[in-house]
Formats: sequence, C-alpha cells, structure tokens
Amino acid sequence: MKQIPLKGQLRKTGRKADVKTVRSEGRVPCNLYGNGMENVAFSVDAKDLRKITDTPDYYIIRLDIEGKEYLSVLQEVQWHSVTDEARHVDFLVVTEDKPVAINVPLKISGHAEGVKEGGRLITGMRELRCYGLIDDLPDLIEVDSTPVKMGKQILVGDLDIPKTQILAPKSQLVCAVRHTRQVVETTVAATPAAGEAVAGEGEAAAAGETAADEGKDAKESKNTKEK
Repeated sequence: MKQIPLKGQLRKTGRKADVKTVRSEGRVPCNLYGNGMENVAFSVDAKDLRKITDTPDYYIIRLDIEGKEYLSVLQEVQWHSVTDEARHVDFLVVTEDKPVAINVPLKISGHAEGVKEGGRLITGMRELRCYGLIDDLPDLIEVDSTPVKMGKQILVGDLDIPKTQILAPKSQLVCAVRHTRQVVETTVAATPAAGEAVAGEGEAAAAGETAADEGKDAKESKNTKEK
C-alpha cells in the first residue's frame, strides 16, 4: 500500500487551554498509540492533514514527530459538526512484520453484459475492509463487471486478493445487474406509496358520508313518525 509522509510536533496535555492553543495555530491535536508503546500527544498542520482525510484513497502514514519516525494508519477522526473540519485525530502504530486491518477503495470497471441487454448496474460498496501486511495490501481493488449478465451478481466471496484477507461478509454485494423494472419495483416497494394515503383518506371520507346518510335517514324517519 502507498505511503505518505506527515510531520508532527509534540504538544502539552492536561488542560483544555492547551488544546485551544493548538487549534488557534491552525493545527489539529492528535494521539499516536498501539504496538505496546506509550501514547504520544502531538499536533499536525491542518492543511497537511487534509491531504490524507480529504481523499478517497487510504495510506500507510509515515509520521515524523520531531525526528522520531513511526508507521501508522488513521484510526479515528473527530469532525466539527458545522464546519466539517478535523477536531482531533487518532493514529495507530503499525509495523511491517504484523498484519493490519485497513479500508481499501473499491472500483467497479468495465461495461457489464447485462447492461448491454437493457439492465441496470447496481453497486453495493465503495471500499472493503482488508487485513494483511502493509507491503501486501493493495492501493485499490478493481472489479471488472464485464462478464456480469442480466440477473447475475458478484459477491465479496467471489473476490480473490493475493496475500490479503477481506473482512467483509462473503455474502455482501459488490455489484449486480437487475432488470430496470425490478429496480423500479424495489424502489417503489421500499417507499410508502402516496396512493395509499389518498386511499385511506377516501375510506375515511366514505365512512363520514355513510354516517351522514344514516343520520339523515334517521332524521327523516323521525319526522315521518311525528306527522
């Protein structure tokens, strides 16, 4: 898997004011842990971090924290609810001799046979969770949809990636070709039909009219008796 460099600076911890100071300088507070090492509190430039977070690609990150280098992966990113800016990032230490779990981008290529017959290509995911040594993990998993005929599909269990284990369920859909009518029917079935609401209102209205008619008949009958 591709690697990307990222420089960090050690930071003070223990007070909220320390975190505010880091952010006011255009930096993002971070933590590095894993592989039996003590937690390292540091910060990175927000612009440099975007090269890693604002992309569909995944990387092994070569962290340089004031001269000490670590291999790592993004473990967790906390985002600002309004600005979508990274507020805090956790990095997990990895080593070349131990397997690691990481997301790998998934790309569906080709022109499926079923699409040529009038079907519609349906995709199930954009990435796959994979497990393997960092030198063996692929940068991208590309799946050729060309042989997929009408009504057929490719599942995770159909994929074979050398020296890499896919952690997703084997029954999970990667891509499929469905009849256009089936796609429409599936969408309609999953969405409450407006006609049902109208029909319900019509039934209620009809019930109201029946009750009114019964009341009218009763009134006319009463008047007849009084005469």
